[in-house]
Amino acid sequence: MAQFMKRKYKIYYMFYFRKLLKIILKLLSIILILIIVYGFSAFVLPKITINKNTKHQKDIDIFLLSNGVHTDIVLPVKTKHINWRDYVSSQHTLANDTTKSYIAFGWGDKGFYLETPEWKDLKPKVAFNAAFGLGSTAMHTTFYNQLKENKHCKKISINHEQYNMLKDYILDTFKKDENNQFLNIPTTAVYGLNDAFYEAKGRYSLFFTCNTWTNNALKICKQKACLWTPHDKGILSKYP
Repeated sequence: MAQFMKRKYKIYYMFYFRKLLKIILKLLSIILILIIVYGFSAFVLPKITINKNTKHQKDIDIFLLSNGVHTDIVLPVKTKHINWRDYVSSQHTLANDTTKSYIAFGWGDKGFYLETPEWKDLKPKVAFNAAFGLGSTAMHTTFYNQLKENKHCKKISINHEQYNMLKDYILDTFKKDENNQFLNIPTTAVYGLNDAFYEAKGRYSLFFTCNTWTNNALKICKQKACLWTPHDKGILSKYP
């Protein structure tokens, strides 16, 4: 009887072990397929150009700026449409310099921005939260004097109507208080003397990255952009 029960439990455990193994293999197969689809999409979709035949009008010059991974949209601090200093105060920066001519906007994961000044500081939890949209987001603003065009800095000339569309897109990304002012994030985790962080809307993820946000900004203002992109190279390739 004991031998019979032992054999019965052995068969029982083998059955569930095989069932569990099948589930694990199925999950691994799904993950592998998702990785392949994501990699294929990240390679192919950036090559598809939106607003391919846009004619540039030299009313206002803006810049597309990349650090090799992350992209910013850079605008004049003041135009007839908006004075960004009404929203982004120099007092929130270490230099408190009111003479700068341009301001850069870069959207991204808040945890990644504030806790990862360098790649070596990246923590697994921060990376996981950023990848799967589990964290909140922030807008990184940086003041500049002048920008020099190169392979990582592209000048784009747009008209007033397009600038207004871009302005509204950026304004709508910020979280605001009851007085319609941006919510500054008091922090010492800045990257230089002329930058500051603000609370932002949206969720960062593998499918909507900082570069996806920038790419959508270009779509909004009728400029050349990728169908979709998670990285900066696709966007920069549109402006050789």
